Amino acid sequence: MAESVIPLKCTCNTYPWGKKGKESLAARLCSRTNPDFQLDESKEYSEMWFGTYPELPSYSLKTGQDLQQILNENKDALIGKNVCDKFGADLPFLPKILSIAKALPLQIHPDKALSEKLHKEDPEKFSDPNHKPEIAVALSKFEAFVGFKPHADVQELLQLEPLARFLPTQAKGVDVSDDELLRQITTNMLKADEKTVESTMKELQATSKDQLGRHAYILDLAPRLKDQYGVTDNGNLVALVCMNYLVLDAGSAIYIPADGIHAYLSGDIVECMARSNNVINTGFCPRADRDSVDLFARSLTFKQHDPKEPILDRRPSEKSGSGKTVEFNPPMSEFNMLVTELSGGEKEKIKPIDGPSTLIVTSGSGTLNAGGQEYSLQEGSIFFVGQGVEVEYAAGDKLAVYRAYAE
Repeated sequence: MAESVIPLKCTCNTYPWGKKGKESLAARLCSRTNPDFQLDESKEYSEMWFGTYPELPSYSLKTGQDLQQILNENKDALIGKNVCDKFGADLPFLPKILSIAKALPLQIHPDKALSEKLHKEDPEKFSDPNHKPEIAVALSKFEAFVGFKPHADVQELLQLEPLARFLPTQAKGVDVSDDELLRQITTNMLKADEKTVESTMKELQATSKDQLGRHAYILDLAPRLKDQYGVTDNGNLVALVCMNYLVLDAGSAIYIPADGIHAYLSGDIVECMARSNNVINTGFCPRADRDSVDLFARSLTFKQHDPKEPILDRRPSEKSGSGKTVEFNPPMSEFNMLVTELSGGEKEKIKPIDGPSTLIVTSGSGTLNAGGQEYSLQEGSIFFVGQGVEVEYAAGDKLAVYRAYAE
């Protein structure tokens, strides 16, 4: 019988948008608890995963055994019948730490129906048949392009001479109040040749702040994006003109639905998603790495137009014993996230959860009492906690713990 609480070791991937060396929170946290991870100051470290997805799995810190193998062998005891009946013995969620130095690819995650189709057609590229709605909780100032601007805002910008060219011919002078028209505008921007993108960007940057009005922030963002991916990247146009630009403080969170257009721009975050790694990219990456524009455009669902719509509420958690834990409850069944923040000397008890969870300490130190044992906590400590286990944290100094769970 496996232990109900398992200290984990995880590792980072090295996508080029990640922060370099010790600047990467993902790498620093990883280096604190994984003795096999050697931090290289010359590398960009983008993400540390602490789920069971086979591309970047988690392992028992004590035995080195793959966590998924442990779960397969002890699914009733560790996952529990409730979650097994819903999702099987795999963890239904995939949590990560992201450290973002420059914009991630402009992307969407296909819904279940499309994921099943793409996985069947190209299993090497689309490695699972699941959807990937996700949340991102800011650990620092966090910038992101999320969802489409309100129709009226896009309409205002498309009155500008440099941008009017992306309106379909039959729509000249028509209000941009229809998502299908916005789909066509997005397609036109993504299919524009490099010369058109470059000239549009230059003309847009030459536009005065008075002409842009409340969209004048575009003049500050455009040079940053141009420096990161070049003036000819089609993602520049879609992000700046069509998408909401959000700036979140530490502790705030956003929800991205399946097929929700997004591109994270900067910051450190805890991210969690349904168990999937499917993505369709169309910008902020080399042209050779981009997917079909037509596939991308067909998949858009336009679920988020209001810039306030992606923001998740921090709610007091019913699982908290002393009110020191808040909860993010995204509109999906695969997971919720608990955030416990304690000052030095404080304690918090979390009621048993009817399903599996993984937790990470992002700052501070203390102890974890669970499953009849006491464990030391430090920055970067990661644990799997089986179903039905009561957890108590005691902070040595200021302590922050993020815990994804399914029930």
